[in-house]
Amino acid sequence: MVTLIRTRTAMPWDRPSAGDWADVLATFPLFTGVRKRQLRKLVHEASFAEFAPGERVLESEVNTDALYIILGGAAKELERPAARALRTGDYFGELAVLDAAARSATVIATTYLQVMKVPRQTLVRLAKQHAPVSMTMLRNLSTQLRRLETRVAHAG
Repeated sequence: MVTLIRTRTAMPWDRPSAGDWADVLATFPLFTGVRKRQLRKLVHEASFAEFAPGERVLESEVNTDALYIILGGAAKELERPAARALRTGDYFGELAVLDAAARSATVIATTYLQVMKVPRQTLVRLAKQHAPVSMTMLRNLSTQLRRLETRVAHAG
């Protein structure tokens, strides 16, 4: 018979620490080059949520001020000409974070979905400290804009 001994320093096996999440975030393109210490701070200021397939994660025209980072699962945007499928490592909600306006799209979970919600002020602080974070977001936004322009041109 094996006896498990718990010590004060033992971490629960089923609850990731801020360091564990920092390790995961470090693998995502948005956070390339960001130090683990800063990612741990970001994790401490973030919240986590889970959604079942078909459940709405965000509603268009609703004001929120968080960036959603997909930690696991998949989602899709609705009601947008350049709607996109979203997977682990992707993020959404950046427009509302940047301009503090209402959401421009509804996002629904297409599988079981786990997200980290990063408050606007946390993301803005990180983006000011790390230009590559800002440049990655701008590059992704420009890709979305080009895709939208192409669809509009082909529809007209």
